[in-house]
Amino acid sequence: MTAVNSPRRPLPTLLPTSVVGSHALPGWFWTALEAIKAGTYGQTDVREVMDDAVNAAVRDQERAGIDVITDGEMRRWYFVQGFYGRFTGLEELPPLRTQGVYGYDSPPRYRIQEKVTAPSGLGIVEEYRYLVDLTDRAIKVTCPGPLTLTIHMQTRQGDAYGGDRVALAFDVAELVNRELHALADAGADFIQLDEPSYSIIPGKAAEWIALYNTAVRGVQQKGVRLGLHVCFGNLASRPRGRRSYRWMAADLLEARSDQIVLEFANREMIELDLLGEIARAGKDVGAGVVDVKSFYVEPPEEVAERVRQCLEHVSPDRLTLVPDCGFFQLPRWLCVTKLKNLVAGVGLVRRELEG
Repeated sequence: MTAVNSPRRPLPTLLPTSVVGSHALPGWFWTALEAIKAGTYGQTDVREVMDDAVNAAVRDQERAGIDVITDGEMRRWYFVQGFYGRFTGLEELPPLRTQGVYGYDSPPRYRIQEKVTAPSGLGIVEEYRYLVDLTDRAIKVTCPGPLTLTIHMQTRQGDAYGGDRVALAFDVAELVNRELHALADAGADFIQLDEPSYSIIPGKAAEWIALYNTAVRGVQQKGVRLGLHVCFGNLASRPRGRRSYRWMAADLLEARSDQIVLEFANREMIELDLLGEIARAGKDVGAGVVDVKSFYVEPPEEVAERVRQCLEHVSPDRLTLVPDCGFFQLPRWLCVTKLKNLVAGVGLVRRELEG
């Protein structure tokens, strides 16, 4: 692995590749998690497991040829569930359903007891500090957005938020903002917030964008490039929200982000005209051209054709190519194969443009 002070590899001028966030977990990692849950691992053992998982995710992305990598979110659990232990003011409730296929009604829920705080932060700064020592690739740091972080929290009349989910989410947005500023101060220069909940929780997109803008307030001024990833859920490779961006498109343009990342492959590449709208608003776009909800392995030629479809709506200097979402729900071999084919397919189009 590369030393911390090594210069970053330059990005391609056209069509960089990246990932959305999570990487597939190695088989041995699941075994280790069982041992950790059983209490048979000490603190040093646990740290070694988590570090090795990040090392594997970074190496997989590097070997696949991904230009902008993440740490694979390997220290997290089911996207947001690992964060709830960092919040105060919550009472854990049992899951609604424990039998059968794991789904959106299976995770634990949390009842509001008092104002929600995170005295020790969200732990993402520590994740970044470990990652930056491992690689010379460009790094993207990911964080669930404030709406999504509250998805398992329940507020009721009489509690600290009086049943007002938006008020709760704005408090969480302030906690996210504090974490993002700490990341910027630690040297992070590209941060993406992930919000599948825009399409899941009832409400107005304008409110959701106001939450995003609160969470990122003042961060761009520190030289940080900001992304916003919006999808439709990916628990057990199943979407949860209505799979259309059209109703929220105008509000998305009001986000104080430099890039908006959307999924297309799983939706048969519909609504690609949104790429042009986003670019005309002065933002870069990340287009999902690999389906993470399917075991079908897109050959490079098919990835290349999807990229060409994107280029009918947006110029190559504003386009980054990514999978639709994170890879947490796929086996590692399939994740790695899809990453390699993503890079190979984008490479075909890049050579066409440069030739």
